[in-house]
Amino acid sequence: MSGELVGILGLVVLMVLLFANMWIALSMALVGFLGYFYLVGPGPGFQVLTTVPFYTIAFYPVSCVPLFLLMGVIVSNCGVSGDLYNTAYKWVGQLRGGLAMATILACAGFAAISGSSTAGAVTMGKVALPEMKKYQYDDSMSTAAVASGGTLGILIPPSLGFMMYGILTEQPISVLFMAGILPGILLTLLFVLVIMLITAIRPQAGPAGPRSSFREKMVSLKNVWPMVILFLLVIGGIYAGIFTATEAGAVGAFGAIVITFAMRRLNGKNFRDAVLETATTTAMVLFLMVGAFIFMKFLAVSKLPFMLANLITGFEVNRYITFAVIIIIYIILGMFLDIYSAITLTIPIIYPVIIALGFDPIWYGVIMVLVMEMGLITPPVGLNVFALGGVTDVPMGTIFKGVWWFVGSILLLVVILTVFPVVATFIPDMM
Repeated sequence: MSGELVGILGLVVLMVLLFANMWIALSMALVGFLGYFYLVGPGPGFQVLTTVPFYTIAFYPVSCVPLFLLMGVIVSNCGVSGDLYNTAYKWVGQLRGGLAMATILACAGFAAISGSSTAGAVTMGKVALPEMKKYQYDDSMSTAAVASGGTLGILIPPSLGFMMYGILTEQPISVLFMAGILPGILLTLLFVLVIMLITAIRPQAGPAGPRSSFREKMVSLKNVWPMVILFLLVIGGIYAGIFTATEAGAVGAFGAIVITFAMRRLNGKNFRDAVLETATTTAMVLFLMVGAFIFMKFLAVSKLPFMLANLITGFEVNRYITFAVIIIIYIILGMFLDIYSAITLTIPIIYPVIIALGFDPIWYGVIMVLVMEMGLITPPVGLNVFALGGVTDVPMGTIFKGVWWFVGSILLLVVILTVFPVVATFIPDMM
């Protein structure tokens, strides 16, 4: 049996295991080991089980994952989301749909220091939804704004999605972070524009909130500037080349501890909870990476990715048509898988095709994270919607009904980035 045929058989077995609800990481590791064992032999096969987990976890750039996670969890557990929302509330709350706009802006600010999507949606939902309910906002729009705003957490750096993509493809994480800045800002503005359009069509969906004085607006900034400094320290240091992304994670985690302690927000319980949550999430991510690397070893010796790349490039079809098909595949995957599982599952197969088609791997990383971000709010398995449904009494059907406007804005940004890739590559090119 040829290597390519074994590779195809391995993919079929992997799909069967996934439909049988086996863990994605374990499925990839098992299929990868058995396939490698068959193609190369028992000695190298068992060696993969001993070397790949060690070298994956010992890989230096991987250490940025727990560091950035710790930074985000600490600021999340210390009430920073409430400060961000209150500040945005003071500045734009008096506008029609202003409370929803404040939610989007606060989610963007929270994303810049957390990198977590679901955490952003849940914490912001607890803060923002009672206020929007108080001013009789439409449930569909208010909850959709929270769920969609939370998705900014995996696009605006520091992003766990970019970290995993960079590690699996050996692309510089610092450059990926820089590539996500302008698309993240643009998507935030598109979300705000969506709210303006909804309230222009249906004014009752988002009545204007109370007007704040200029003094109140300025006073509201006092609890936000430390987080702005933390973001500028981390991202500015990466951009200026002062430290690497991994070192930036250490600086960010230490800075988050110092700042929240100085603000008298950090105590023993918050810190213990943050460390435990960081350890749990890190273990999940590393398990996925180990499974992905074992599976990639198997695909490499089977030569299946290279055969697919040669096959696709051999077709006389415009590369953007192939790219559109890949986007559709990701949209479908995003409806059923979380972004981290989707990245680890598809990178070994899709990435060689993208490179063979001549696309910029940094630009593609932004596109992939953006499209998978869409999967966090689309039915039937929108993770942010399910998480938000757990902390509110609004039916998930009502939330799903309101997200389509925001899904449309994400698709619009994909088109913009495809036509104008410089939006993603401008800042990295300036580094």
